Amino acid sequence: MAYNKKIPFNDLPTLPPPKDLETKKVLLKTISASRALAQLNGALVNLPNPRLFLDTIHLQEAKASSEIENIITTNDDLYKAVVAEKKFENSATKEVLRYKDALGLGLAKLDSLPFITTNLCIEIVQCIKQNQSGIRVTPGTTLANTKGEVIYTPPAGENIIREKLANLEIFINQDRSVDPLIKMALIHYQFEAIHPFADGNGRTGRILLLLYLKMEKLLDIPAIYLSEYITNNKKEYYKTLINVTEKDDWENMIHFMLDMVETTAKKGLYRLEEVITLMEDIAIKIKKTLPKVYSKDLIEIIFKLPYTKRQFLIDAGLGNPKTSGNYLISLEEKGYLKSIKVGKEKLYLNYKLMEILEKK
Repeated sequence: MAYNKKIPFNDLPTLPPPKDLETKKVLLKTISASRALAQLNGALVNLPNPRLFLDTIHLQEAKASSEIENIITTNDDLYKAVVAEKKFENSATKEVLRYKDALGLGLAKLDSLPFITTNLCIEIVQCIKQNQSGIRVTPGTTLANTKGEVIYTPPAGENIIREKLANLEIFINQDRSVDPLIKMALIHYQFEAIHPFADGNGRTGRILLLLYLKMEKLLDIPAIYLSEYITNNKKEYYKTLINVTEKDDWENMIHFMLDMVETTAKKGLYRLEEVITLMEDIAIKIKKTLPKVYSKDLIEIIFKLPYTKRQFLIDAGLGNPKTSGNYLISLEEKGYLKSIKVGKEKLYLNYKLMEILEKK
């Protein structure tokens, strides 16, 4: 039966597609994307503390991924919400933080069981949505454009959806027929086409990208925010996905996903180098101007997230409440940090770090 966008796509083909995907255009892009990813991975692994910037990077990924769903918050609100004890009522900020929690959950699960499964996907979406949602069972699900026109109707019926997911699970964990980065693109298309949940599919699918890179050891420390590229190229992203469904055009979709990896890895490496240069520069200046305040641990604390507070210094064993507070006051007086009151708390902003994170 011919494909009809208004009828559930229960004939969605299983993976892998029965055609040669490794065209010259795709292979050339695979080489450059793999190289860029390897360079980023090497830079991260060789850091004295490879996990130092993870929270910041995962928050940036969560923010960008949520923006694709029109859930908008600011970097400032986001980082304040993480550091401050005051509860933020901004619903968008809460959603972004739930995405970060879901990403953390997925990464932790991979550490204990290095497989991506249907059950893991369900746990991730439940964490994002903060409910007990499972596989979509209600009929009538359609995807529409901004004009309200139906552009795609995903498979319907729990058994059919589970069959499609079972095939995807086997493909993810056992198939070695194509290059891992090409395979990543196929996985992403298939998950989005199955559309297994009533809500949260896009965010779950983008978390799977990061989990897959880690699972395949393409990025040992998943410090990359791929969603930023999708946010910046939203129209093309959806077009390439639909063209696979309607025209069997795998080449352009795979090329798009590979370019996402390459562009994001290069940008991530550049941003990482900027942050490290700033960190080294400020460390030298603090050591010179405030020798009694300086320590390697202190520098790491003020660069872990853009905002910090006295309790972080106390928890790191840098001093009692009075000493820790005086350290932060001295850093502000010398112009390294800027303080702000949030509720009853005083937070200190590493404004130069925030400037780097705000760059487009």
